[in-house]
Amino acid sequence: MKSINIKYLFTGTLFLGLVFSGCTNSKKQEGNSAKATDSVAMDKPVANTSAQILAKPEVPVLCYHRIEEGKKGEYKVSPATFSAHMKILADSGYHSILPAQLYDYLVYNKTLPEKPVMITFDDSRVEHSTIAAPVMEKYGFRGVFFIMTITYNKKNYMTTDEIAALAKTGHVIGLHSWDHTMVTKYNEAADWQKQVIAPKEKLEKITGKAVEYWAYPNGVYDHKGAEELNRYFKISFSLSTKRDTIVPLQSVRRMIVPEWTPQGLLKSMRRTFHEAKPLSKN
Repeated sequence: MKSINIKYLFTGTLFLGLVFSGCTNSKKQEGNSAKATDSVAMDKPVANTSAQILAKPEVPVLCYHRIEEGKKGEYKVSPATFSAHMKILADSGYHSILPAQLYDYLVYNKTLPEKPVMITFDDSRVEHSTIAAPVMEKYGFRGVFFIMTITYNKKNYMTTDEIAALAKTGHVIGLHSWDHTMVTKYNEAADWQKQVIAPKEKLEKITGKAVEYWAYPNGVYDHKGAEELNRYFKISFSLSTKRDTIVPLQSVRRMIVPEWTPQGLLKSMRRTFHEAKPLSKN
C-alpha cells in the first residue's frame, strides 16, 4: 500500500478551497455590482419628452427692464410701481422661483411652491442692483438678472462687483449676449464665440458660478439658434408667444412688464400664462 503524502494533500485541499472561495466571492461581488448598477438606474429620474414639457402648465415669468422715474414706456416702470408689484405678488401668495426649480419642474416633474412666479431683468441696469434686489429681498423674493456684458462698469449699468454681489446673495446671473445682437444674426462660429462663449466664461469668473441660463436679445429666436443654445444653456427665455416644439427648454416664454397697476399685473399674468394657449413653432 502506497503511503499518502499528508503535506501534499493538505496543500492541495487548501488550494482548492481558496479557488472555490475566490470564485464564490467574485460571483458575490459581481452580483452586488449588478444590484448597485440597477439601484442607480432605478434612482435616476427619467426626463420628460419635448411633448411632455410643452404640455405642462406654464409658470408666469416676468421681465423688467428700466426701473426709473420719467416718461412712461413699454420697457420702464417707476420705483414706486415696481415696489407695488412686488407687494401685491407677496400679498397674493406668490413665491418667487429660480431657473433651476423651473428646469426640474419641466424636465423631472419636481414640485414647485404654490403660486410660483419668476422675476427676471434684462440689460444689466444699475437700478436692478440698487432698487430691484433690495425690494425683492424685503419680500423674500430672489430674481434672475440677464447681463449684457458689453455694459460692464459703464454709466447707468452694473459693475462687476455688483453682479458678483447679486450672485452671492442668492439671485441668479444669466447671459443676455455681449452687445444685444439677436441670435438670428449669428452666422459664423466667430459670432457664437463673441456673443455667447466668451461672455459666458467671463460671467462665470465674475460670479464664481456656472452660467446656465440665457435671455434672447429682443426676445427673438429661431429654431437654428435654439438648437445651438441647447449646447450651452439649460433654459433660454424668449418674449415670443410661440415655443419651439423640438427644444422647448430653449424657448420658455416671458412677458414684458410696463407701468401697470398692481391689479393690472395680476390680470395680465393670468391672461398670458394661465388662460392663453400659445402656438408652437415647427
